Amino acid sequence: MNQDLNRDHGVGVCSAVVGLQWGDEGKGKLVDRMASEHDAVVRYNGGANAGHSVVVGGERYALHLIPSGILSSQVKAVIGNGVVVDPEVLLREIEGLRARGVDTSNLIVSDRAHVVLQYHKDEDNLREALLTAGGGSGAIGTTKRGIGPAYADKVQRSAGVRVGDLLRPEILREKIERACTYKRAATAEICRELGVESPAFDPGPVFERAVVLGRELEPMIDDTVYLLNGMIGEGKSLLFEGANATLLDVDHGTYPFVTSSNSSALGIHAGSGVPARALSRVVGVLKAYSSRVGSGPMPTELGDATGERIRERGREYGTTTGRPRRVGWLDLVAARYAAMINGTTELAVTLLDVLAGFDELKVCIAYELDGGRTERFIPDGHVLAGARPIYETLSGFGDEISDCRGVDELPGAARAYVERIEAFVGVPVCSIGVGPERSQTIETSAGVVG
Repeated sequence: MNQDLNRDHGVGVCSAVVGLQWGDEGKGKLVDRMASEHDAVVRYNGGANAGHSVVVGGERYALHLIPSGILSSQVKAVIGNGVVVDPEVLLREIEGLRARGVDTSNLIVSDRAHVVLQYHKDEDNLREALLTAGGGSGAIGTTKRGIGPAYADKVQRSAGVRVGDLLRPEILREKIERACTYKRAATAEICRELGVESPAFDPGPVFERAVVLGRELEPMIDDTVYLLNGMIGEGKSLLFEGANATLLDVDHGTYPFVTSSNSSALGIHAGSGVPARALSRVVGVLKAYSSRVGSGPMPTELGDATGERIRERGREYGTTTGRPRRVGWLDLVAARYAAMINGTTELAVTLLDVLAGFDELKVCIAYELDGGRTERFIPDGHVLAGARPIYETLSGFGDEISDCRGVDELPGAARAYVERIEAFVGVPVCSIGVGPERSQTIETSAGVVG
């Protein structure tokens, strides 16, 4: 993003970058581009189940817990209280970045963020296995990284371990012992049903490892709520980076096929401690087609050669899991819904270059459901599964566009495709991605239509 896009937003205001689909929209690249215009980049939800890919100078960086702003050394990278932190993953990620010459000294972790420990991963695996036992179709498609169980412990309040607890051995020991007692009892029946041996849920090794991890993380731990509000009070600017995406929001996504946190912009304030009035700009990131990982409805999914072609051109394989992503035509009904609940002020359309070479392109403008037509998105996984897409067909564009750097350089059909997105969603498109590199972005301060 260039300074033109920030010119009307003043000094000391907060911005957010939020995915408007089921994730993997290219948020990391956009955050990386915008980071230098802010004083801190803040992650406010999710855990190591999310992944952002950023390409800088031909090098690809895969980030899971650390905010994408870490690649801008002058910017603070803050992991907020709404994140569930796997210390093992975080420290490996830090080590990997340092080995590649990335300065991680500006990384700060909230003392209120909850911790993912090994017993959360064990529980996650057992619960997902139970849902799929006997050919069952109830699996959520979790990444099995312990995210859901860690959030469950947080909400149940009796055994949730926070990052600050890693520095308080007596409290830490008590919480881990309590958690292991609960989990042995809670998973005993699951193990009997599956015919598998129960995980040890032995608090001793978990505690000993957690103490070591706490010592390694201690220099990075802080009260980030005071830190961030203090920065705003000094007139500094924050950029919030969402993990996962809006249609996976636990309250507003395709429940129950969602993640365990509020992954829309609605989660920013609870997940960071920054009040709503501080946020004035929300950039909604929208892939030029649709993709999804894991279970759950996706009305425009393509299981044919067209879908495979999009998958291969778009390198649609999970950053965290490596799983092939499901792909399909762009669902504008879902995009308009997501833009609405996020309070989106501008759109960033990504991966437009993937659609080059198609004779025609389709976009979903409504659903057929129970014999009727609706232009409303249905944030209910079971109901949405019965929706059939109603498409509008647009002309394709044959030319590759990865070298385009201005709207006027795009083929007419490519420009018309973006204009249709802008008109249907009702939000100006101010950024168009035509490749993975930082430089492969077309920017416009007034939208494509103007």
